[in-house]
Amino acid sequence: MKRAGKTLQYAIVDIETTGGYASGSGITEVSILIHNGKSVIDRYESLINPLRPIPLSIQAMTGITDEMVADSPPFEALASEIYQLLDGRIFVAHNVNFDYSFLKFHLSTAGYHLSSPKLCTVRLSRKIRPGLSSYSLGRLCDALGIPIVNRHRASGDAEATAILFTKLIEWDVDGAIQDMVKKTSKDQQLPPNLPKEQFMNLPHSPGVYYFHNKSGRVVYIGKARDIRNRVTQHFSGHSPDRQRQHFLREIHSISYERCGTELMAFLLEAAEIKHHWPVYNRALKRFEPKYALYAYEDRNSYLRLAVGKYGNQQHIHVFHRQVDAINLLHRLIREFNLYPELCVFGVRSRDVGRLQKPAARPTTDALPEMTPAAYNARVHRALDHLTHNLPTFAIVEKGRCEGELSCILVDNGCLYGMGYLSHDIHYHVLDDVKDALKRHNSNYYMMQLIYEYAEKHPSKVWVPDQQAITAFFNPTAQPPLP
Repeated sequence: MKRAGKTLQYAIVDIETTGGYASGSGITEVSILIHNGKSVIDRYESLINPLRPIPLSIQAMTGITDEMVADSPPFEALASEIYQLLDGRIFVAHNVNFDYSFLKFHLSTAGYHLSSPKLCTVRLSRKIRPGLSSYSLGRLCDALGIPIVNRHRASGDAEATAILFTKLIEWDVDGAIQDMVKKTSKDQQLPPNLPKEQFMNLPHSPGVYYFHNKSGRVVYIGKARDIRNRVTQHFSGHSPDRQRQHFLREIHSISYERCGTELMAFLLEAAEIKHHWPVYNRALKRFEPKYALYAYEDRNSYLRLAVGKYGNQQHIHVFHRQVDAINLLHRLIREFNLYPELCVFGVRSRDVGRLQKPAARPTTDALPEMTPAAYNARVHRALDHLTHNLPTFAIVEKGRCEGELSCILVDNGCLYGMGYLSHDIHYHVLDDVKDALKRHNSNYYMMQLIYEYAEKHPSKVWVPDQQAITAFFNPTAQPPLP
């Protein structure tokens, strides 16, 4: 690291850009002030031709127009000089990850690898001067009596940041700067507005975590086998993509909910995303149903059952695999004496509402003395059986701590709820278990997770019956096979 005598040198940086994320935006201006820990000892600044139009909104904010940068050098022509100024010095900026990500990305495209230590004056100000109403550069400088000339220009903002940094050095009686530039420090990895203590308090356990903005609104929800490690991954590296750059600036706090198992974390994440619809969550990956069982009446008034592609038409049941749908239809034919001639094993969902085949009435050989009313009664009995005889079972595993079990209860084919059961409480009937759980509405994605997990882990599945329930939830009991 470059030093003047025994003094560390700092590169205080500010840039102006054409947009908010490095991979899709250019740099229009850069200012770098070399600071020896006491004062600024060198200055560098330049307008830069971003080789793309500057949006009018940014022109209005910065005052930098397309005409001003038309004859300026492109970044590649300045890359060597900028790299020499930054290399080996501590990179200092207000919201450092923004400036650093831009320069790292554009230096990389020019053939230079930037790996300087970073120091964020937002985080440093929060630590040394806590309790201020805002830590944006303008309001922070107003609160501390620091003048800003040429606001939203690289040179003006860099000069104000340098004055702020000099004051912070003078006020730093507890060695905050020294602690923050250590390689083991997490400070520079974290979003500028996120308290380090909240991050350090995250557990190494399965669960769901929530990123909140300044007003407390949830802007992102994630699941994890290890909450602390997963959140760390969000903040590591210097990805230049739009989502990372935008949402890091929004994160002001983190909350979390521990779960007993990774499956519970998956299910809770799905339920919470549906409840909050956070702005930075991409669409939840769903195993959407691909096939469905439909019912329709043909021209001869016979009620037909059909397996077809899943769509928006009203359906009886949904399936992930076609073979499961066909097997179920065959089972209904056998058990309720339905006629195969009146069942369809392949149909497009959009055609279900207008299928009227065959036009001719079935022969008496195929349906001896069977009127539409009599046959349709059989079909209704089959559908009623299907609706009211879907599986009821629980997935029971370890809880969040000793003395409790986690429980995911499926009641008549739908998720009833999930939660934790104490070894200190006796559960005598299924309603006792239901009372201990938190209700959750399910969707097809959640049920697919549950069914697939139950199929892979049959020893963790419990099918309730009155004789076994008390013994099953005894801490020494083992779950019976389904």
